[in-house]
Amino acid sequence: MKALLQKLAMDLVDMFMALIPRAVPSAAALRNCKIVSHRGEHDNRRVMENTLLAFDIARAAGVWGIECDIRWTRDLVPVICHDASAERVFGQPVLIESLAFSDLRQQLPAIPSLEEVVARYSGNTHLMLELKSLSAEHLLQQRETLARILGRVTAGEDYHILALDPGLFTLVDFIDPGCLLPVAETNVRRLSDISLQRGYGGLAGHYLLLGEGVRRRHLAAGQDIGTGFPRSRNCLCRELNRGVRWIFSNDAVYLQGAVNSLLARQGD
Repeated sequence: MKALLQKLAMDLVDMFMALIPRAVPSAAALRNCKIVSHRGEHDNRRVMENTLLAFDIARAAGVWGIECDIRWTRDLVPVICHDASAERVFGQPVLIESLAFSDLRQQLPAIPSLEEVVARYSGNTHLMLELKSLSAEHLLQQRETLARILGRVTAGEDYHILALDPGLFTLVDFIDPGCLLPVAETNVRRLSDISLQRGYGGLAGHYLLLGEGVRRRHLAAGQDIGTGFPRSRNCLCRELNRGVRWIFSNDAVYLQGAVNSLLARQGD
């Protein structure tokens, strides 16, 4: 019920934001726009979230980046899945951590491994990788696995690491803190303080919660912010006009099309 109410509230806010006219951003702002497809371009009916198909659609549309979520199988293979269970997306009430990777591949072949995602998109699509869990018992092995996979790409240039809980960043202590982004929900002030104290890359969160005060605070420290989840051209323009670096969206292909259209009108 809580999730449903939150979605309804966000939908109302998005509808309101879509109605407010915004100035067209400069050509430079549009060219530098970094749209991130949240879990890929999906509807969870024909195209499921966090799958290679969802990511491919975003990449083909010219979207700058994709956001995806890392969980662990029973035999400690990092895979791409938002929920602990496969029930919501795939209709199978099975916990990801309860299956060995070979069994997961047999039962749910659409769930990719992190290694597959890095190999497929490195160099052509920026990866925003969100850590969802860790095992204290297997922390060293998990860290070594991530270091091996991510060692093939460059932090900051090819990917950033996100987490709702900054404690999860212990999994990637081999990465420059400037490539780590805490994701705030209602705890914006706390995570903002932590990001500044630890020299992280900035802060991500909902566009209504990361207001101008937060943006200026991080900008003054040489950090950036990323906001989610604009759905309309007007909301996108709002974020670009106030200097937001990363735009996370469930409608990334539409927003990329809006950016392309605005650039075409400016003769760019």
